[in-house]
Amino acid sequence: MPNRKDTSDKSDEPEKATGWRGSRELWLDAAKQALVLSGLDAVKIQPLATGLQISRTSFYWFFKDRTALLDALLADWEARNTGAFVTACSAYAETISEAILNLIAVFHEETVFEPRLDFAVRGWAHQSADVAARVQAADEIRLAAIRQMFERFGFAPDEADVRARTVYLTQIGYISMQVRESADVRIARVPGYVKTFSGQSPTRSELARFHARLQQGRKAEEAGAT
Repeated sequence: MPNRKDTSDKSDEPEKATGWRGSRELWLDAAKQALVLSGLDAVKIQPLATGLQISRTSFYWFFKDRTALLDALLADWEARNTGAFVTACSAYAETISEAILNLIAVFHEETVFEPRLDFAVRGWAHQSADVAARVQAADEIRLAAIRQMFERFGFAPDEADVRARTVYLTQIGYISMQVRESADVRIARVPGYVKTFSGQSPTRSELARFHARLQQGRKAEEAGAT
């Protein structure tokens, strides 16, 4: 549980009078955007209510207090981002290179994995021992999923562990360093990454399926933005 209390969220701003309370998902999404864009201190009830143009009291239909909202944010991050790792690593693949492509695809689909949310939560962990523990637990779950993926294709446990760390720490490095590179450049490096991670180059058909998946993901993101 987050260790911050709901004591820093008092405001003299007038509340908007409205009969619409919004929804739990709406409040949670607004909190997530505030966390990603401005950090933990921006996740406060009155500013969120003002941004949503909803009465502050409507918040309490969905959350007991700010602490409950913060815990819901962490639960959503765990379910979405860590869940994406586990799902990708257990997805069907005929070869280790195809399995790694399944995992790499996750990092290119923000509807599946949100890198900015991961970065924000890791920043939050510097302010809370409880959150730091949850981040560490999530890292262990993700690493275990990747390690098991390698073992599934016959890699010895020690080698699977090192290769899993190479895959994972490379990706977390991208997030933590906030690397900026064009999608074309990053995708062009994918075959090299797959060979480095697994010792096996992806086939043309595997890359074709990978590119087709990314194309479908972009279309879905564009459809969701309209």
